[in-house]
Amino acid sequence: MADINPSLHFLKLGGSLITDKSRPYTARLDTIQRLASEISAAKEHDPKLQLILGHGSGSFGHVAAQKHGTRQGVHTPQQWSGFLEVWHEAATLNRLVVDAFYQVGLPIIVFSPLAMVTAQDGQVFSWDLSNMCSALVARLLPVVHGDVAFDTMRGGTILSTEDLFVHLAGELHPKSILLAGSEAGVWADFPTRQRLIPEITPDNATEFDAALGGSNAADVTGGMATKVQQCLQMIAQNPQLEMFIFSGEEPEAVQRALSGEKLGTWLHGI
Repeated sequence: MADINPSLHFLKLGGSLITDKSRPYTARLDTIQRLASEISAAKEHDPKLQLILGHGSGSFGHVAAQKHGTRQGVHTPQQWSGFLEVWHEAATLNRLVVDAFYQVGLPIIVFSPLAMVTAQDGQVFSWDLSNMCSALVARLLPVVHGDVAFDTMRGGTILSTEDLFVHLAGELHPKSILLAGSEAGVWADFPTRQRLIPEITPDNATEFDAALGGSNAADVTGGMATKVQQCLQMIAQNPQLEMFIFSGEEPEAVQRALSGEKLGTWLHGI
């Protein structure tokens, strides 16, 4: 791990950004291709930029997961059938993302959570990161995504990209975590969307509890409140960490964020 670039960044492409969450199993292919080009341009501009990429499941995995209650646990034959359905849909979207990134020449390589991560009561319990670290040292671009996982207490569950990032951040200590979605940031008045919260810290987070709500569409891994809570958990583990929740809808926003521009809502400790 000592050989990993000290300027490691995590980037999540939210399910609401890369899929149409109002239409089951609908990928936004033009958006995925644009994001691939923006990340490629950012890496070309800064060859030392090192990333771990994550993406949500959007209208793919979340629809099946909600139908089968997979997040809460998997025990019966019918629930295991649902577990497989969620896995298949999440893998289908992941392949679309991987293909788009591969086409622009990014050295993308997938680390499937199902194959690598064991959960305990809905959280990452064990994960051998040696191969991912080797990929980073080799200047490859590791990709993780929201996925099903075997769980020592629930039988099976679903881990969101943020769940995975919480564990990875504690082990790899990224400089920043960028969460690109369809919203401009964290709204103080959702769903009116007139007042954006510019900054959230552990000291002022309770002021915004009433403003944080769930998702407008199927989302079994929590809405904005869960996202902010997980961000603050990661910041508590690493007070130097900066996180940004911002919209990837605007062309070049992801590229600008990777170049160090502060977009959306800024979450930090110090």
